[in-house]
Amino acid sequence: MKKEDIERGVAELQILEQSLQNFSMQKQTFQAQLMEVENALEELKAPKGETYKIVGSIMIAADKDDLNKDLNSKKEILGLRVKNLEKQEAALSEKAKKIQEELMLSLKKRKNEQ
Repeated sequence: MKKEDIERGVAELQILEQSLQNFSMQKQTFQAQLMEVENALEELKAPKGETYKIVGSIMIAADKDDLNKDLNSKKEILGLRVKNLEKQEAALSEKAKKIQEELMLSLKKRKNEQ
């Protein structure tokens, strides 16, 4: 592997690492939202009087069944987003691992040749 190829590989590896960090942050955000939705669904199970939801910056009364449907739908969507990010994260990790192994092998060969 030429010096330019090694430099290109290192640059690609850095980009992959940044992408992995971005995916990780997005995943954490969605997981936090998912936890909030799950907590709200648990609260809906309690035999309370009225239910409310926040729309924009105000809280309005909401039908418990409609709110339950909305939250379950949101939970499903967030779950899919988390799974999608996990798949992308795994693929990027695998690609980064391969590039890192190739770079290490090339660097060892270059070192032994010198």
